[in-house]
Amino acid sequence: MLRATRCRRRWSAGFTLIEVLVALAVVAASLAAIGNLIATSVRGAHAVEQHVALVERARAIMAALPRRDELSIGQAAGEIAGHRWQIAVLPYPTAQAGAASQWVPRTVVATVRSRSGTALQVHTVRLVRRPSE
Repeated sequence: MLRATRCRRRWSAGFTLIEVLVALAVVAASLAAIGNLIATSVRGAHAVEQHVALVERARAIMAALPRRDELSIGQAAGEIAGHRWQIAVLPYPTAQAGAASQWVPRTVVATVRSRSGTALQVHTVRLVRRPSE
């Protein structure tokens, strides 16, 4: 009787192969889910980083616009830090030619495009002193 008890204890003192495989499957599924979450997070951070770079370039370009008295209708283009930019200065669509104001609105459209092709467009209005007649 003593021998049968020892034998039973020896066989029940550990994990079976099935239990180990189930534990490994659970760990593998958990690691796969964590890896997917990290990859998604990295992609999101990269997209935000690219957008912030575009916004910074657009702000730098808008800050470098000519002064009011030098802002004329037309287009300009160039490149800054690997980002291509284009600025278009257009007459404001509803500006009246015969208005009594000394200021004339101009539409300024700045487009910044990254190397990957992502574009950011900023529309603003600048007031320009009406030319003396």
